[in-house]
Amino acid sequence: MTFRAFAITTLAVLVVGGCASVGRDFPTHPVDQITLDETTRAQIQEMFGDPWRTGIEDGKRTWTYGKYRWSAFGEAETTDLVVRFNEDGTVDSYVYNTTE
Repeated sequence: MTFRAFAITTLAVLVVGGCASVGRDFPTHPVDQITLDETTRAQIQEMFGDPWRTGIEDGKRTWTYGKYRWSAFGEAETTDLVVRFNEDGTVDSYVYNTTE
């Protein structure tokens, strides 16, 4: 292997190995349309699509939307929305965070 081929291969490995992504993109502009005790689970799904993760927190159904990108050569880019639902399917609370 020539030095040039070795250098190109090494650079490619560093670039690919220096980045990681988890989650998936979701629209963020409707976040301000969420109204506690009024917005329904169906409306959340219409606004943001299918959640990336689902679960239960303190007995409440929880949906998480998130995209997380890390790079060894730059700053992380993260955006997430966690929505907790009441038993009647309306939004109990939500948290939206982003580094953008």
